Amino acid sequence: MKRITSPQYLWELPDWPQFRFDAAALLAPLGRVRRLQGGLLSRATSLGLVADRLEQAAVLAREVLASSGIEGEKLDAAGVRSSVARHLDLPTAGLPAPGPREDGAVAVVLDAVTRYDAPLDAARLFSWHGALFPTGYAGLRRIGVGTWRGEAPMQVVSGRGNREVVHFQAPPFDRVGPEMERFFGWWRAGAAFPGGQVGRDGWDGQDGLVRAGLAHLYFLTIHPFEDGNGRLARAITKMALAGDEGSPVRLYSASARILAEREAYYEELERSQKGGLDVTEWLVWFLGLLGRAMEQAEAVVDRVVGKAAFWQRFAACPVNERQRKVVNRLLDAGDAFEGGLTTRKYAAMTKTSRATAYRDIAELAAWGMVLENPGQGRNVSYRLAP
Repeated sequence: MKRITSPQYLWELPDWPQFRFDAAALLAPLGRVRRLQGGLLSRATSLGLVADRLEQAAVLAREVLASSGIEGEKLDAAGVRSSVARHLDLPTAGLPAPGPREDGAVAVVLDAVTRYDAPLDAARLFSWHGALFPTGYAGLRRIGVGTWRGEAPMQVVSGRGNREVVHFQAPPFDRVGPEMERFFGWWRAGAAFPGGQVGRDGWDGQDGLVRAGLAHLYFLTIHPFEDGNGRLARAITKMALAGDEGSPVRLYSASARILAEREAYYEELERSQKGGLDVTEWLVWFLGLLGRAMEQAEAVVDRVVGKAAFWQRFAACPVNERQRKVVNRLLDAGDAFEGGLTTRKYAAMTKTSRATAYRDIAELAAWGMVLENPGQGRNVSYRLAP
């Protein structure tokens, strides 16, 4: 590996990995996230969503698909849902058997969040890595599975040929084992790195959300595997978040939020890995990301509340299974259901004839559950009653 003459990355600095942060600067963003976290948990618990395994399954499937999608890894969505259902002992009728990649990705996340208090060590990470790459291939490339990376330099690169840009270069392979042992030691300690400043109110930096952000950056800076480092970093982050709440269940998805902000995520990582060991800015960004994920989850809870209220209003209407399915689709989609409900769309969603679709919609309109959109002429469409 080519020697770099002057420190460029975090791991090259003489006091690595003694991360520092200004605890006073984290008080406001951390306090905001804690308020959002408490409010979301309170509402979800009162509505029974925390104990609702169908809701858990939906969040878990979204988390797995998003984490893989960040790296451009496309898993089969139906296979992921099937794997989640099987792991949670939910009905799987109509779902395909999950493939090994889908089943492995689900198994990693479930192990991370359900066994958040179990030791994190090389053996456990190797098992996660093997689950992510069940064939021993990343695409068409054979990789070392269940072992630290080999002698080839580990670089994060974009572009090709003369336009190739190296965004990050990880420590040489012979440092990976010792670096990971030090990482495991820090994880066991369950606290921030020595040197974290004490806040004005006496906070000593030993916060679960801060620990999750530090663990994410720390692991990705070591980059210990030939492939899959991002997905494993997010699994470790999920494990830290589960440990922070003392529960495997969360209704917000950090990975879904990272996917939505993927460009900013990679920019923040690159800036932080090339900066100094004061990682205050990274932690502020990470806490902001968690806050936005929680706000997104609050919108989901609002839709659940709205759906429950809608069905309560029309509880006396003798809807059939086709009508219930379509109305739930409209409730879930909200304003995103473009063009309104038509006979053609209804028939496609329920796999029935247009004549049956027409009759079903007419009944929904007679009950007041859907309203005809104005000014449609012959192209009649409907919207849900407010």
